[in-house]
Amino acid sequence: MTDRFLPRLICSLVLTVLAGLAQASDPADDGAASNQETYRKALQSIAEGRKDDAIRMLEQVIRGEAKHAGAWLDLALIRCALGQREEAERLFVHIEQNFDPPPGILELIAQSRAGGCAGWQPLSQTSVSIGRGLSQNVNQGTRANGTDLGLPVDLPVSDEFLPRHDQYNALTVDYMRELTGNGTMGFAQFQGRRYDRLDDYNTVSLFVGAETPWRVGDVTVRGSALAGLVTLGAQLYQRQAQAQVRATMPWTLPYGTKLQLSGSINHLQYLTLQNFDANTAELRGQLLYRDDALYATASASYMKDHAIADRPGGDRSGWLFSSLVRYQLLRDLTGELGASRQTWNNRSEYSPGLIDVVRRQRTNVWRGMLSYAVTRNQAIVVEGRLIRNSENISLFEYNDKQLQVSWQWQSQ
Repeated sequence: MTDRFLPRLICSLVLTVLAGLAQASDPADDGAASNQETYRKALQSIAEGRKDDAIRMLEQVIRGEAKHAGAWLDLALIRCALGQREEAERLFVHIEQNFDPPPGILELIAQSRAGGCAGWQPLSQTSVSIGRGLSQNVNQGTRANGTDLGLPVDLPVSDEFLPRHDQYNALTVDYMRELTGNGTMGFAQFQGRRYDRLDDYNTVSLFVGAETPWRVGDVTVRGSALAGLVTLGAQLYQRQAQAQVRATMPWTLPYGTKLQLSGSINHLQYLTLQNFDANTAELRGQLLYRDDALYATASASYMKDHAIADRPGGDRSGWLFSSLVRYQLLRDLTGELGASRQTWNNRSEYSPGLIDVVRRQRTNVWRGMLSYAVTRNQAIVVEGRLIRNSENISLFEYNDKQLQVSWQWQSQ
């Protein structure tokens, strides 16, 4: 999330260059290249919301190059944004007396003074989605029977385990807020789905967490932690906790693509099921591309799922491949296509003596979405989802089709 003063800061830098204020830098200085690299990292810190880190690096630039006009101006603006009025004023006066700033810079300084350097104002954002949808297989039901499992007798599946369709209402609320002036963010998400008839499958979930950025050399690293609760049919069903570290690599890839690497550990505890608690470790690589109209991403993850107790099938491992493309079709219309394939391979037989098969699960999901912007911060969204879960134990196979229409609102 960018800071409120960042557009003004970028404007000031452009004006500074156009006015020739940066010409005071001595290109013959042996430390000039190193100083410029530190300045670049400072600007990157500003873009990532790490103001404290940016201050430290800008002061380092000024110590190495006292006539670096851009560093003086950036430092003054950050001090002002953090409410350090006296220090910001000292820096503004130094700029006015030593750099003969052009009218654009003087106007920017005047605007900052008029604002009073009121102090750090944490940025926050709220989004709400209210939807109506339908699902053809709410309970992930199957039509398999005993003979499909290789049993000597035909054991038909009871009606409650057959696929059951229903319509539902859905509500999602997301909230994010800056917790510190150095880019640490807190977030919370509430999700609820209520079916018209199948109340046993109503779900409610609440997750809260925080994320903080830092730099390791040229690598931007973000660490996050979250915890959550999930209810099913009005009963507490699951507890979750996750810790994750994500790094954006500084490498230059073709077409401006970025590479992110991440690792996470996730703990699942089931409150209504025995022997299903597990810890899952995941390693992920993700490629991202973005321009004015197009956003695209592709990722691959390897997962190890360790059963804490005597879970049917024991430990398992698998892969998750996913891709997403979002494109602005018209000025107010955006389209999105996504696909994923998840595989799980268990280590041991699912239920020795009854189902003497080592479970192999393959789940494919295809998703399409159209979003029409009604106003600047409101949109109507139509989303369709197709799910195909195929297994070597046919009792667990299921298919589902889902369609949802939503109204979305986002704070400005």
